Amino acid sequence: MNCVLNAFLSYTAIALNSVTIHALRKAASLPKPLKTLLLSLAVSDLGVGLIVQPLFIAVTAKKSSTYDITFIVYRSTMNLLAYASFFGVMALSADRFLAIHLHLRYQELVTHKRVVAVVISIWLFSALLSLLRICIPENFTSVIFAFTIASCLFATTLFYYKIYLAVRRHANQIRRSQQEQQAAQNSEMENAATLRKFAVGAFLVYLAFLVCYLPRTCTLVASIFTSSTNFNGGTLYTTTLVFLNSSLNPLIYSWKMRHIRNAAIGILWNMLRSHNQRTAGEDAIQSP
Repeated sequence: MNCVLNAFLSYTAIALNSVTIHALRKAASLPKPLKTLLLSLAVSDLGVGLIVQPLFIAVTAKKSSTYDITFIVYRSTMNLLAYASFFGVMALSADRFLAIHLHLRYQELVTHKRVVAVVISIWLFSALLSLLRICIPENFTSVIFAFTIASCLFATTLFYYKIYLAVRRHANQIRRSQQEQQAAQNSEMENAATLRKFAVGAFLVYLAFLVCYLPRTCTLVASIFTSSTNFNGGTLYTTTLVFLNSSLNPLIYSWKMRHIRNAAIGILWNMLRSHNQRTAGEDAIQSP
């Protein structure tokens, strides 16, 4: 059952994230720092569908003679992409917090080059942590993994609490503005609404991350204090739930971020039109 479910989720993760990556590249009006962070998350989600889930199916089925090697590759790749997702979601929440907290100074301090450097650091640090799980005993790596998840969830929750306070403070300031400043007030309200939409979209990414990863974290913590094996019962399903997150994220991007939604619709429309034209051309060639 898990093999069939993961085969389907692998296909959806590959298709949805491929379209999302292309849509992000075409969404010129999206702020570059936000686009870079979303691209990093989409790449990690694409890697889950393209590499990790097929390996998970092979490991779960236990049909291969190279099971041990397959398991090592699967675990290393999964850890790399999982850590990249943890830190990516935390960086996304930090970016949205800075966008609301710094306001006019955001573009000056949060530059595209700095965000690219942060993303590269995230992937390098994730690779280092993934390698550590090969070099040190399993119990210690489970503790590191659980501590990393807990730290990222705590930091991300704190950022969104700060975002909520900042949005509420901005709303109160706008309401207290004078009537003679109506034009400036309208501009301020429009900017605040845009920032709020981006913040809500990022929060939904965090919420999906929390729902998908928290059960796996609980089973991981439980396994530290018990002698249960890695692939049995609840662990199989909680791992599949983690993989589900890679298919949910692109849907959230398209739903809550208009720039990405419009670009994705345009891509799908062009693909459908090209397919119809190609089909019509083949029919014309085959007709007598």
